[in-house]
Amino acid sequence: MAITYSHLTHTSRRRQRAQASEVVRCGWPPPGPRTLPRRQNETVPSFASYDGTEIGYRVVGDGPPLVCLPGGPGRAAEYLGDLGGLAASRQLILLDPRGVGLSAGPADQASFRVDRLVNDVESLRVHLGLDPMDLLAHSAGAVLATLYAAACPQHLSALILVTPGLAAVGVAGTGEHFRAALARRAAEPWYPAALAALEQIMAGNLSMEAFRVSRPFFYGRWDEAAQAHATAGVSERHQAAREGFFAGVTLDVPATRAALAKLTAPVLLYAGEVDPMVTPAAVREAAPLFNDAAVVVQPGAAHFPWIDDPAAFAAAVGAFLSQPPVPT
Repeated sequence: MAITYSHLTHTSRRRQRAQASEVVRCGWPPPGPRTLPRRQNETVPSFASYDGTEIGYRVVGDGPPLVCLPGGPGRAAEYLGDLGGLAASRQLILLDPRGVGLSAGPADQASFRVDRLVNDVESLRVHLGLDPMDLLAHSAGAVLATLYAAACPQHLSALILVTPGLAAVGVAGTGEHFRAALARRAAEPWYPAALAALEQIMAGNLSMEAFRVSRPFFYGRWDEAAQAHATAGVSERHQAAREGFFAGVTLDVPATRAALAKLTAPVLLYAGEVDPMVTPAAVREAAPLFNDAAVVVQPGAAHFPWIDDPAAFAAAVGAFLSQPPVPT
């Protein structure tokens, strides 16, 4: 099935005011080389972030760099894979958040907070020498990417938010849409157990078992590929990062919305047709909050559209990234 774009343009009259709880110093430290020498025996690149925490990342594919932020929260970026073959045309920079995957845990547990993780994204950009950079984020990672876009809009050339968390801009799907999306899968043999597990998670049960049993809802088809992918990048070690992502965070939605008025980079909001977590209706509601936003809804896809239909995902995102920049 063909994917269609719904192109929306919106200009806000409000101007940016200071980002809320933590100061993000865009461009600090001063720009360095695009890549840094690896230490002896190091098998993956890494860099020291603003507070000295060592942050690791993977590099996959060839072409212009595309920095990628994983979701979870607290999930290692390995689950992004090659994003359905997008790595054939773009070099994917797959960041592991602090305390997750290749990255060291921080001395300050409060630095797991999503508003403070903005500093890690900026440290990575400076480390890579990218100005501006193309940024893609998935799920909870989109909350981080949105806060980064509000804090450092001048450093972005494109922003892609895939089945995105929308808490930073104050958009939440309705209970009606959520229940309707779940009910569409009621004939599946896994439905009763997955629904019970999902209800446990929503009640505060963050156990690995509840996570595992709820997974079928997150895929358009619960086939071998989905089952193999379901626990990639998930580890008990990441629990502190999962719990710390929103711990003690007060998101200043009006400030973020106002700050996004300075973001001139085009934005792609990418939804899965049957995703109960971030419904197409919620994604469309968020689009006017960006100056230049396009919406894609991938037919038959859920929360991981590059797994459900890799070719469709890579083609749609590739087409968006290949558009010539709009003169400012």
